[in-house]
Order: sequence, then structure tokens, then C-alpha cells
Amino acid sequence: MSENKKIWLASPHMSDEGYEMQYVQDAFDTNWIAPLGPNVNGFESELAEKVGAKHAAATVSGTAALHLALEAAGVGEGDIVFCQSLTFSATANPIIYQNATPVFIDSDMETWNMNPNALEEAFIKYPQVKAVMIVHLYGLSADMDRIMEICNRYNVPVIEDAAESLGTYYKGQHTGTIGEYGIFSFNGNKIITTSGGGMLVSDNKEKVEKVRFWSTQARDDARHYQHSELGYNYRMSNVAAGIGRGQLKVLDQRVAKKRYIYNFYKNELNHLECINFMPENIWNEPNFWLSAITLDGKVKPLDLMKALEEENIESRPIWKPMHLQPFFEKYDYIGGNVGQYLFENGVCLPSDTKMTDEDLERVCMVIKGLWI
Repeated sequence: MSENKKIWLASPHMSDEGYEMQYVQDAFDTNWIAPLGPNVNGFESELAEKVGAKHAAATVSGTAALHLALEAAGVGEGDIVFCQSLTFSATANPIIYQNATPVFIDSDMETWNMNPNALEEAFIKYPQVKAVMIVHLYGLSADMDRIMEICNRYNVPVIEDAAESLGTYYKGQHTGTIGEYGIFSFNGNKIITTSGGGMLVSDNKEKVEKVRFWSTQARDDARHYQHSELGYNYRMSNVAAGIGRGQLKVLDQRVAKKRYIYNFYKNELNHLECINFMPENIWNEPNFWLSAITLDGKVKPLDLMKALEEENIESRPIWKPMHLQPFFEKYDYIGGNVGQYLFENGVCLPSDTKMTDEDLERVCMVIKGLWI
């Protein structure tokens, strides 16, 4: 193993100004060390304003937010949910939590996200579907106009998994605010972090209030502890929300650095034979959460990842599609082999916002060495 310093794929990056600590210290000073408080309320309102949503509910994770989005959409036992196959398992797992049935949909090469043609095919086969869960993979927005047109035609709600795309725009609108419900993740590797946490956004005030109710164990308004509905322990803590409020102040800086990293790689590596970068579209302003490439020549993804690993540089394969996962392979899948191709040929390059130009040059030098 090289003695060079570790270069991470993506890691937490606190603000230089110490914004996060100011809010956290206030939580300690006022003894708001609980899953409610001024930071939670502030983080919800500030994030909603930032992305242009009317309402938001802070949760312990993006997965919890997805779970509650399905609950809000009325998904229950035996219901069918269309789900993008090329994603992390956290997108699909909440469908199972609801005892519902996922049907997985392939991606297209133009967006790496849900293929609208495959979605049309899925609606013909399963017109009784209850909800559609799309993903904005690695900060690339899905083709939302076509997806929304199809789903509106069938009067089926859309849940946007924008866990990886906070700061991404689709035709000038923040991803996560186009469907009925959107969720964001603040896991440690995301573009901003609360160490762990998530947020559900929607323009439906009644539904968001209901999500907050469910997330605090569904306690009825009574003097005693009374519960008329199933609840969850899903509310974000006031301390974590304080970190989030501070991080939100530097979101634009983080997006700018992610884009800088992507363009650095593209300028340095685009000339290499059989290397292709993630797609860009005129209607899409990605946050480039991770810079990803595909390889279709003599250099294989495993060769590249091993070469980087030997130099103490972290990289990762593109997500393995859900329909290829042992747990989910029994469920129906509609589409071709785009997701499988991206998984088998894709690599996520280190995209840590603390990387220097020297770090980026080091990564590129290792990769270029494979073409010599």
C-alpha cells in the first residue's frame, strides 16, 4: 500500500466558518438535546425555502423519509410500486417495509435514470400501480417532464429519491420538488451532512404534518399517551439539525466544488480511448455528487479500482441494479440491460470536496498510467 495520504470517495466537509458548531453549541446551551427543537424547525423551513418547496419534515435518515413518503402516498400491503432499478437498496427497501411489491424499471443512457419508455410499458402491464419512485442518480436528474406526463396521465403519485441530488436543477427547478413528494439524505458522504439524517419535502401541507406526526410515534393530542395509528421513531434530533443548518449555508460552495472536480477529470481524461463520462443534458444542472465514468475498452473497472486502491485512493463501482440483487431478483423487472451495463462497466471516481488540485492530479496520473 502506498504511503500517500488517503483520498476518499466522499467524506464529511464542515464549513471553514464553523457555522455548524454555532447551531450545535446553541442546542447545548439551551438544553435542546431532543428529537425536536428550534434547529429542527429552522432546518425544515430553511431547506424548504432553499429548494422551493412549501413544506418539509426532518427525519433520522433519507430511508426513513422514503418510508414516510410511501405511507403518505397510501402505499400498503399488496400494492405495486414502480422503482428505478439502478439505485442503492435504500430506495427499494421501504417498499418492502410497507409489505408492498416493487416492480423494477431500467434506466436509459441519456440520463442513467428511469427510462420513460420502460415506464410506459410497466403501466400497460400494471395499471393498478400505487406509486412511482424515481431516483436522481449521482446528482443527474431524470427526464422529469416525460415521467410526470406519464404518471399524471395515470393519476399516480411520483416520489423523487433526491438523496444524491440536493443542489441539482431540472429546467431551473430543484430536483425533489417536481413530484408529489421528494426526499433528501444527509448521510456522511452526501453533499451536505448532518452525520445521518433526511428530509421529506412536499407542497401538501396536510401530508407533511401527517409525516411529522408519524415520525414522532403517532402520539395523539391527549394528556395521556394514546396512539390511534402506527408510529415511527423517525424524527431528526435538534443537534443533528443544527449541523444541517450550518451545512446548508455552504451548499452552493459544495456544488461548485463538485462541478469543478467533474470538469477537472473530464479535461484530463476525456481523451483516453474508451472512457466515457456520465451524461450531461441541456435541461440538467447536476450537482455532480460523484463523478462517474464507464469503460468499454481494454482497461476494466476492476483494473482501475485496484490501481487506485494501491495508491491509497478510494473509488467504487456504480450501483448494482436492484433486479440483480439476491433479495430482489424474485420481483418483476421491465426494460433492457442499461442498468446492468452501467454497473458492469462503471466506476465512481473520488469526488471529495476537500480534494486539492494536487489530489486530483494524483488520481488522474494513476488512471492515465493504465493507458500506457
